[in-house]
Amino acid sequence: MRAFRRLAGTGVAAPLALALAGPAVAADTPPDLSGIYWATEYHAKLQLVGGGELPFTAEGKAAYEKNMAGLKDGSIIDAARRFCVPDGIPRVLANPYPFEIVYGPPGQITILYELSHQIRPIAMDKPMPGADELETWPFYNGHSVGHFEGDTLVVQTAGFNEKTFLDATGAPHTDEMRTLERIRKISPTQIEDVVTIHDPKYYTRDWQTRFVYTLRNDIRIEDYNCGEPHRDLSSVAGVRRP
Repeated sequence: MRAFRRLAGTGVAAPLALALAGPAVAADTPPDLSGIYWATEYHAKLQLVGGGELPFTAEGKAAYEKNMAGLKDGSIIDAARRFCVPDGIPRVLANPYPFEIVYGPPGQITILYELSHQIRPIAMDKPMPGADELETWPFYNGHSVGHFEGDTLVVQTAGFNEKTFLDATGAPHTDEMRTLERIRKISPTQIEDVVTIHDPKYYTRDWQTRFVYTLRNDIRIEDYNCGEPHRDLSSVAGVRRP
């Protein structure tokens, strides 16, 4: 598995090499990002920061074309939608259902996604697991560790299995993928999550996508049962109605 260094600075950054680092020293008073958030728009296909198309290698392009063809003719199943297994990153970040950020238990930030009842722990007091553990115990949403840099929650994730797509169109990844998220408030009622993807087998360079969510503490996370009707998503632009 390849290493990468921590993204420096804030906001959108240039392509980088990513490294698995331990937790940095936390700010004296980390920002409060807790609450329920909801995307205001949905895109089935990932939107790259700066525009353009995914920078596939030849192998990555072939994998993408195979996924798209298989999803179309039914030879490949979108397990996240058929069986409600976790979406993986960054697809889970694009989903049109609300989620909640919770500070706790001690030493951890937990993200509770309404979609498929996904629970994503972010260890704030531990380093990234070693390569042996990541390879032995790969997760759908990977293993995440985080720390604060000023007003920004920086989350590194590794140890993914290869059972997920990066988006609803079937964009592929390998088990060597690493992601780095920079999550911060951009207004009193909005947060952004800028995600850097590092997967050199399928992509010629690191690339970024960005998500914005609105604070919605007027709602609550609802029950979600696979295959049954769910929450009304008519307020989310881009959601395809039946």
